[in-house]
Amino acid sequence: MTTRDDFTLAQRLADAAGEAIRPFFRARYDTEFKADTSPVTEADRAAEAAIRAILEKERPGDGIIGEEYGAIREDAERIWILDPIDGTKSFIAGRPIFGTLIALTQAGWPTIGIIDQPIARERWAGMVGQPTTFNGQPVTTRQCRALDEAILATTGPQYFNGCTGEHFAILAGQCRDTIWGGDCYNYGLLASGHVDIVVEAGLKLHDIAALVPVVEGAGGRMCDWSGEPIDSDGDGRIIAVGDAARVDDVLEALAHGHDSHE
Repeated sequence: MTTRDDFTLAQRLADAAGEAIRPFFRARYDTEFKADTSPVTEADRAAEAAIRAILEKERPGDGIIGEEYGAIREDAERIWILDPIDGTKSFIAGRPIFGTLIALTQAGWPTIGIIDQPIARERWAGMVGQPTTFNGQPVTTRQCRALDEAILATTGPQYFNGCTGEHFAILAGQCRDTIWGGDCYNYGLLASGHVDIVVEAGLKLHDIAALVPVVEGAGGRMCDWSGEPIDSDGDGRIIAVGDAARVDDVLEALAHGHDSHE
């Protein structure tokens, strides 16, 4: 069962990660590249280590899945999902639009989510059954009457390849504007009513789990490209909308991309 104590703990985990990250921002540090060419820095590892130390002490029976140090107790009912720096490329470039993602899942479903920007000290926090907050104050998504009034955001064109890119291009062509870059920060902006739609492909569990409680607790909706709810077994193709009435429009645009490819 997920409790308010868990929610409080999640905030403390974000605090610890931020303390670990800030000394490295725009400083000198070691950077390595993983097998998939994605970068990892000393800050990524320090932040995840700080979170794990607290969890091992205070929630020793819970599972942990982290981007940098892998998984332990994966068969636990409750699993903490960690991405210490989502948007490492932005971090390396000195752009404060990356974020720490912390989620708690219960039987595979996200129940708590934190998006924390430790440099600007901006934090979106969501818990199932509770309104999402931004720095402690409730926030809501905004209404969007049609796609041609929507601001669409996504991390970058490099994540859309082949027919997936065609799907996205048709959707983008129907929206008012497309904003590139931002990683998890885009979902916080959506929760606060500044962005209308976020569409991604190629995400992993640690990129996704924290986003769902934040977006949906602010009145938005998240689903995959088939319109199904987000869980631990998804394919990494994600839709987030501030106005739930636009989900079908987004799905239709993506389906037209599929039809054009065929």
